[in-house]
Amino acid sequence: MIRDTQSSVLRTLRHDLPASLVVFLVAVPLSLGIAMASGAPLAAGLIAAVVGGIVAGALGGSAVQVSGPATGLTLIVADLVQTYGWRATCMITLLAGAAQIVLGVFRVARAALAVSPAVVHGTLAGVGVVIALSQLHIVLGGSPQSSAVANIIELPAQIAAKHSHAVAVGVLTIAVLAIWSKLPRMIRTVPAPLAALLVAALAAWAFGWDVTRVDLSDSFTEWAFPVLPHGDWHRIVGAVLLVALLAGVESLMCSVTTDGMHEGPRADLDTELTGQGVANMVSGALGGLPVAGGIVRSTASVRSGGRTRWAPVLHGCWVLVFALGFGWSIQLIPMEALAALLVFLGVQMVNLGHVRKVHGHGEVPVYILTMGGVIVLGLAEGVLLGLALAALLALRRLTWVTINVRQEEDGHYHATISGSLTFLGVPRLTHELRQIPAGAGVDLDLNIDFMDNAAFEAIHSWRVDHERLGGTVDIDDIHDEWYAMAASGSRMFPAKTPLRAPDRWWLPWAHRRRRAPRPVVPAQGGPSGAECQLTAGAREFHRRTAPLVQPIFTELARRQQPSHLFITCADSRVVPSLITASGPGDLFTVRNIGNLVPRRGCEPNDDSVVAAIEYATQVLGVRTITVCGHSGCGAMAGLLSGGVQAGSLPGLRRWLRHGNHSLARFIDGESDGTDSGPLDRLCRVNVQQQLLNLRTYRRVDEQVLAGELELVGLYFDIGTARVHRLPSTLSVKT
Repeated sequence: MIRDTQSSVLRTLRHDLPASLVVFLVAVPLSLGIAMASGAPLAAGLIAAVVGGIVAGALGGSAVQVSGPATGLTLIVADLVQTYGWRATCMITLLAGAAQIVLGVFRVARAALAVSPAVVHGTLAGVGVVIALSQLHIVLGGSPQSSAVANIIELPAQIAAKHSHAVAVGVLTIAVLAIWSKLPRMIRTVPAPLAALLVAALAAWAFGWDVTRVDLSDSFTEWAFPVLPHGDWHRIVGAVLLVALLAGVESLMCSVTTDGMHEGPRADLDTELTGQGVANMVSGALGGLPVAGGIVRSTASVRSGGRTRWAPVLHGCWVLVFALGFGWSIQLIPMEALAALLVFLGVQMVNLGHVRKVHGHGEVPVYILTMGGVIVLGLAEGVLLGLALAALLALRRLTWVTINVRQEEDGHYHATISGSLTFLGVPRLTHELRQIPAGAGVDLDLNIDFMDNAAFEAIHSWRVDHERLGGTVDIDDIHDEWYAMAASGSRMFPAKTPLRAPDRWWLPWAHRRRRAPRPVVPAQGGPSGAECQLTAGAREFHRRTAPLVQPIFTELARRQQPSHLFITCADSRVVPSLITASGPGDLFTVRNIGNLVPRRGCEPNDDSVVAAIEYATQVLGVRTITVCGHSGCGAMAGLLSGGVQAGSLPGLRRWLRHGNHSLARFIDGESDGTDSGPLDRLCRVNVQQQLLNLRTYRRVDEQVLAGELELVGLYFDIGTARVHRLPSTLSVKT
């Protein structure tokens, strides 16, 4: 127990403490800037940073997320401050926190992930543009207008106006922020926002520039408890829910994003939402801004080595110490420098990486409409527009039907209908089907997950008409028996059924129920029967399985990251993906006669297996090497016969020499009662010997000893279709 405590303290001192200092340096200027853009007291930003770090960090469900003043709520808070006043805005923040706690208790956090990322990213981009436009006027020595549109209209006159020292401070701040990432790494250990504000402050002091400064000396002593807002209670309730939902979604999306940045425990979203609610109640009560998880702060923490919740908690403590003991130093920072920082951060919130991501899924219109709505109409209006368009696009995709009709060489037509068949797709469906000539034979595949009555009537009417004119129609329900059930008068359930692979895809060709093949007369010198079967199998894959697995292969096309090297026999009865329930990209597979691994430096020399082992362990970084043998192995039978069964196969006889160590081990050992005879025992012993052979390779042995690589032996009993894990003898190294 004491040792675990000491280890935890050492990890905190080594990783979380330095990360907390980096986040603290990032959080202070960000908090001040967000408070300034929100029209709130600057101290409110620091209070939110302290509460977000300590309270949300300690109670939240994410181990590494750092919370603080919510960037995405800047426009909402500014509007609330103008409408109800600052103390009433604090009460709205407190009530929003209570609403978040209720939502977390009822475990609805996952529902927030149903919001399209295009809406979230578009909202943040719109907020960034609005912030940048308003703060640009301050940088130019003027005052921001009441709306983004007004700021755009006023901007040319502001640029043409006579400028003061404020412009020099703003330009200098933006210049430092822009070039900071290109400086040497040693210099970049200081966060860019802090460096920019320090340079601006030093320049203003050195040149005696006339700038506006801030004083926090009395801000923390003038606290007063929040008051209830006065006005239409419907609008007040709406404001509370809007703050709760937007801050909650921002935090949960940040939690999901940060989960991909570290290897620690995954975030508990309901706990995170509850922790954010407590933090917002405390922040509102103390006079702070609304709190939410921040991707900038969280990313800085993870990249600086933060691993546990101690990093955000300590960062909050540092902000508190700074605010209470060194708040006077903030008066050295020009307000114009803070405005320039916000201009730069606002522009960065329009992230082109997010645009590329949503472009790949056809959601750029949602992103643009949401961003435009936030800029022109307001935050709530922009979010609602984005959600509405996202819902319309989702409905369109759910009801979109893909119809593919092609004529085959024998004159038959093959038609495939994929998607959800509803009344919305009937016009296109009937148009495509009626293009098939009368009297033609048609194979119609229905790869659908739903069919309503209108769609069934359209297909059935076309079938009746087509067959009446002398044609034939063979309908195959690939996904589910929607057509067959409707034709028999069975009750059709409204729910869509989940997609599944074609029935009994794992069976050998001879065991599958297939349509009676149409006669094919191969040309002279054409493909053999086996090749024709493979070609037919490929067509079946394209028709039935490819549409289901295409998204997976699209992702895998970039690179492979298998976790296992799987060495097994070439025996046709051993199907690695079937007996291990693995999928594309999981196994890096090597197959040979007898699942043999030649020992290092052995004769006859063979590099094919060695090359695969080197590539898997040194390039792909697999964590497990599995050798899988099987019952009734012909290679092991050849070893037992002393090579007699190899007969006139010289290549096979040479290859089986790599199994001599297995044979010697078999002769020296005795049955433990788990095998069904000498051949079965040799098949099992051979697997254990190949694991030892793997240890003759230095890099494999080093990784095993370091705990970076695991060697596993499996045995597939074909007769019982059972896979057994064999005991290891890796403690013996020869």
